[in-house]
Amino acid sequence: MRARTLIVALAALGLSVLAVNASAEESKIRIGAIDAVLTIPPDVERPPVALLVAGSGSTDHDGNGPQVKPATLKKLSEQLVARKIATLRYDKRGAGGWKPEFGRPEDFRFKDYVDDATALVNYLRSNGKFSHVVLVGHSEGGLVAILAASHVPIDRLVLLVTAARRQGDLIKDQLQKKLAPDVYAPIASAIDAIMAGQTVDPPPPGLAIAPSMQPGLASAFTEDPIDPLKKIDAPTLIVGGGRDLQIARVDFIALGAASPAAKTLWFPDMNHVLVDVTDDADDLAAYGQSERPLDPGLIDSVADFILAGEAAR
Repeated sequence: MRARTLIVALAALGLSVLAVNASAEESKIRIGAIDAVLTIPPDVERPPVALLVAGSGSTDHDGNGPQVKPATLKKLSEQLVARKIATLRYDKRGAGGWKPEFGRPEDFRFKDYVDDATALVNYLRSNGKFSHVVLVGHSEGGLVAILAASHVPIDRLVLLVTAARRQGDLIKDQLQKKLAPDVYAPIASAIDAIMAGQTVDPPPPGLAIAPSMQPGLASAFTEDPIDPLKKIDAPTLIVGGGRDLQIARVDFIALGAASPAAKTLWFPDMNHVLVDVTDDADDLAAYGQSERPLDPGLIDSVADFILAGEAAR
């Protein structure tokens, strides 16, 4: 009987969230060349708004890419809207194809991601519908959020499973754990050369990056989050997960050290796409399970942190 009561209660909670979101105001907007989805909770005058910044790759506004479909941003948005927080999520450059408005792909630099996020923050701050603007960066999106916060005023910053190292160094660390030494060595050497501004032609097996695309890659590989994070004085929340196989606990600790006034939260069962998993196989499966719920503690913590900005105003 007790188990049945729990199931009914959980079902009722799910229906409640769906009902709230069903009456939310959702609209597709375009800022420059960026396509975005703005979702505003019903019956809330000037809610806070969270700009959700996706992780690496050609990731769309739901948090999905060509190979992985965890719908991380879509699920996070739904839960925040249910807690009376508006969200803006957007397609990264390259999601769904490269638009002519973005220029030539080989001319891309990581700064373009930062400029996109900055433009969206400016849009949210200028339209008068929101009480305060919060940047929420997931994975590489955390780096984008840190750099954007260095260029435009924000009210709060949330970093979800974000690296504290340069991406080139992080990728080398990830590959070293997976590849045989003889395969890893030339790839690591090539990454070091690209980070130093050199062109690697031909690239080694396992690093199929055309020479024309390497300067753009170098611009991403060499951005260091620590120094710009130290300069951010907006209230900050740093979140890590114990089952995250992409971002190590050392990154979580280093981010906290760089922002000593930040609130830090560690969820031992949470993986990189923000769901609870039991082992490595379960972790891998979660990247394709768009219906799988996010860690409930994460949702409550992020929502509470954002809403705390209301009381502070």
